[in-house]
Amino acid sequence: MKRNFLVFLIVLSVIFSMGLATTYVVGTSADFPPFEYVQNGKYVGFDMDLINAIAKTEGFNVQIRDMAFDSLIPALKAGVIDIAIAGMTITKERQKVVDFSNPYWFADQDVIVGKNSKYTVTVLFGNHKIGVQTGTTGDLWVTNNLVKAGILKETGVKRYQSFIYALQALLNGAIDAVVLDSPVAERFAQVKPVKVVAILITGESYGIAVRKGNTALLNKLNDGLKKVKSSGKMSKLIDKYFGK
Repeated sequence: MKRNFLVFLIVLSVIFSMGLATTYVVGTSADFPPFEYVQNGKYVGFDMDLINAIAKTEGFNVQIRDMAFDSLIPALKAGVIDIAIAGMTITKERQKVVDFSNPYWFADQDVIVGKNSKYTVTVLFGNHKIGVQTGTTGDLWVTNNLVKAGILKETGVKRYQSFIYALQALLNGAIDAVVLDSPVAERFAQVKPVKVVAILITGESYGIAVRKGNTALLNKLNDGLKKVKSSGKMSKLIDKYFGK
């Protein structure tokens, strides 16, 4: 009887402690495969697996919330979400308003066109229509390096809330090319009738963002990221989503 009561107390203690685990609201933009996307009604992808692995390692829970990419930082600042993970490049401008974890991924920007298109990198010049996702580094690169330099007209930049919309516009012939992060461009080229015609070397680093000054949470994320890498879990995720 005493033994059964002891087992009951242990089980009760475990359940109680699980209930006390902190839950963080994680914002993402689930239109960025293979980092985050929706499959069978669930949020999946490299970033989703990564944040869940970090959460498991550090003993907290996560609640995923999908929103437009350019809403993530305002949502962090407003306290609507606690963490943002969405293939977000660490930039000086963003570091002024949020804090980033150590980098977990590195990328450049690619230019994609229709698979049967005759366009090359010259599609970026003149009167062509270039699609970007609003607020992304692709958007900033096109604005700073093409529009401001007088290489591309401002009216030639077509901004979309989602890369999925930009991709659909490209496939429909509404635009001539899309500038987006290289891993995602390469993924689209594998599964959609598009091809990469240029790589723009930008040397970007992806990080996980938290509210400015939230050092405790940032330390948890960095500690968990370090453990996920050292355990070999990160390598398994890379193999899973990007191939060996």
